[in-house]
Amino acid sequence: MTAPVAPGRWPFLGHTPALLRQRSAFTDSLRKHGEIVKIYLGPSPTYVVTSPRLANEVLVTAGPKFRKGAMFDKFRPFVGNGLVLSNGDFHLHQRRLMQPAFHRERLAGYAETMRRAAAELSDSWRPGDVRPLDEDLQGLAVTIVGEALFSTGLGKEAIAEARRSIYLIIQQGMIRALSPKFVEKLPVPGNRRFDEAITRMQAIVLEVIREWRAEGVDHGDLLSTLLLAGMTDEQARDEVLTLLTAGIETTALALSWTFHELGRHPEVEARVHAEIDEVLGGRPVAVDDLHRLVYVRQVVDEVLRKYPLWMLMRRTLTEVELGGVRLPEGSEVIVSPHAMHNDPASFADPDRFDPGRWAPERESQLPKGAFIPFGAGTRQCIGNRFAQNEIVITVATVAARWRLVPVPGRPVRVKFTSAAYPDRLPMTAVPR
Repeated sequence: MTAPVAPGRWPFLGHTPALLRQRSAFTDSLRKHGEIVKIYLGPSPTYVVTSPRLANEVLVTAGPKFRKGAMFDKFRPFVGNGLVLSNGDFHLHQRRLMQPAFHRERLAGYAETMRRAAAELSDSWRPGDVRPLDEDLQGLAVTIVGEALFSTGLGKEAIAEARRSIYLIIQQGMIRALSPKFVEKLPVPGNRRFDEAITRMQAIVLEVIREWRAEGVDHGDLLSTLLLAGMTDEQARDEVLTLLTAGIETTALALSWTFHELGRHPEVEARVHAEIDEVLGGRPVAVDDLHRLVYVRQVVDEVLRKYPLWMLMRRTLTEVELGGVRLPEGSEVIVSPHAMHNDPASFADPDRFDPGRWAPERESQLPKGAFIPFGAGTRQCIGNRFAQNEIVITVATVAARWRLVPVPGRPVRVKFTSAAYPDRLPMTAVPR
């Protein structure tokens, strides 16, 4: 059996123009051609799996037969061989070294950083302010991850540089990842800004690491955990850059879309406010409250379903049979969380925002591979619990005090890079 080739292939460029122009619409459309569909990134054949069954096979049951794919190779020269990009024994070694940074006790400590940063943002608003909420929440996500990583004075400079550069790195990096090699050599402004941003981030992170080496003090932050575990300067730099790029985008976007959806659905917003008021009783949220914010978590899961990462890539380590198609060693495979999360076979009326999907009796009926906001298997994001806690704590902190109301006549549209971004998100801060 051979995989069908998706329509719309261009000479030399393959399906890359369709991917860059249509993004999720293109990958979502492939399911009508079969469970596994061949596309071309430039001249290179790539296989897209379109069913939860095969997504789970690639990520979990046959996971050892795959490694990170071409898209990650494109990022490696710029952000190094961190946990998201590394493979094999080195990946397992690094993951073991980093695991203590995400133990329950550490997560409890980060929770107070999350609450304080969210409260400071909330305190800065005034009644009637029209806030660029996506920008506010991007800055908040950088602050939270940055303060969890660095607790020194020089670390504050690194956080400021991350605010300046990290989103440019993420967005321009995705364009490079999907484009033929020659594109990154073109003397265009986007390439120049990307190269300059990477150089600045690498330099400031190494400077913070060297400062830590000189002091040798455990500050209780993520960087201390990495260095005390025995990482070299270069390994620690790569992991820090990985945590900054991978740990900021998902949470900032999830928070933006959460407040957007609450503003569009007053009945959902009312239930969220009622639960927060009942659980917190007017006091600040604490880590022990998180398991009691049941409906808030359902809302967050629905946001993660509706606005996930666009795609993940894997490469076969050996010949693999997938969906009846025999893939040679070295074949590139794409799994699209967006396509999985918007498949009507798993989620009825997928365009509808429905937190009730995540009631236990409905969630238990989902097929494996249908919901993969943080990946799955041994390569699942190590910081998934950190991210989920950050989102819930921020929602509880902000929504305890404010309603965020959409601005009439200013529609919000989705634009895709590596994930779904709002083109802009103005919202009016209204005291509760």
